[in-house]
Amino acid sequence: MEHPHRVVLLAGPSGSGKSYIAQRTGLPVLCLDDFYKNGDDPTLPRRDGLVDWESPLSWDADAAVETIARLARHGKADVPVYAIGADRRVASRPFDVAGSPIFVAEGIFAAEIVEECRRQGLLAGAYALRRPRGATFLRRLARDLAEQRKAPRVLLRRGVALLREEPAVLRRQTGLGAEAARAREVLRRVADLLSGHPHQH
Repeated sequence: MEHPHRVVLLAGPSGSGKSYIAQRTGLPVLCLDDFYKNGDDPTLPRRDGLVDWESPLSWDADAAVETIARLARHGKADVPVYAIGADRRVASRPFDVAGSPIFVAEGIFAAEIVEECRRQGLLAGAYALRRPRGATFLRRLARDLAEQRKAPRVLLRRGVALLREEPAVLRRQTGLGAEAARAREVLRRVADLLSGHPHQH
């Protein structure tokens, strides 16, 4: 089934610049981080007694795909607004693709839904943003401190752990069907899709 709108999924390690690159495409951008589960959800995965927010199981993949499918069919949907500091959804808001044939959905777990989006005919492309690990570490730490997401020592400890895990994160995302690409390659691929000359993988 042909949908009037299709999605470009943009994955990548935490802090790799997904939101920035998504905005640079000039397309409507759906933030997949808004589909995290609430902090009191009993299905949340735990590691060392704490919620493991880096695990895909902390995220509601079904709700994300359902929303993308609605946007692909109708061009609009209500989407959740999630407050990371409070670990919960605090509101919902209307999202409209504004007539664009393509929209971007970005988030650390975007690769988890590549196969399902492809199966439903929703997918225009899927990329995992690849950047130098040191640059990602500094970008993520600066962002998290500025947004006061957690206590500084928690952010630093988490940042070092993520730095070590980054190659494994990229391997997982590409294994799930996202193509590893640098920022300029993502922008070029999206431009090709919009011009009707999609890059063949």
